[in-house]
Amino acid sequence: MENYFIIHGSFGSPYSNWFGWLHDFLQSENKSCYVPDFPSGVGLQNYENWSKLLEYYLNLGLITENTTMIAHSIAPVFVCKFLTKHKIKVKKCIFVCGFNHYMGIDEEYDAVNESMYFDELEEVKNYSKEIICFYSDNDPYVKYEAEKEFADTVATEQILIPKAGHINAESGYDTFEDIVSYL
Repeated sequence: MENYFIIHGSFGSPYSNWFGWLHDFLQSENKSCYVPDFPSGVGLQNYENWSKLLEYYLNLGLITENTTMIAHSIAPVFVCKFLTKHKIKVKKCIFVCGFNHYMGIDEEYDAVNESMYFDELEEVKNYSKEIICFYSDNDPYVKYEAEKEFADTVATEQILIPKAGHINAESGYDTFEDIVSYL
């Protein structure tokens, strides 16, 4: 059965930004959608803790070749690492403002993001045939070059949204209509 996972970023929550809106949209289309509440904050957010939660869904048989993974900010690299390390194939990945090996946001973000990074990023292409990356040219948290490099490494399709910031609520994205046509 086709299903969707929406994965928030650092210091995020399942229904911040456009995630709740997208969840409700998918539910209204009679699609199964999961929005896990990953541990957040220094000392709690790390690859190991996030993996444990996603493994729970995997063990329930909910992450399959019919799954679309939708991830924002640090979550795209987490998803790439998780799929690669666990050798899990999914239908599609939709990444928003993804990056890898980017330091300098601030001390707390660097501390929680660092364990998510990994060197075999391009291997995710073995686990998802379609990888769509959305990013902006004026993200206040992650430089354009870092988001573009991430997209160049993994994407089968890239969508640059000019002046969209971090494509989050702070940038005016309580909804995200552009993503719908890629679902």
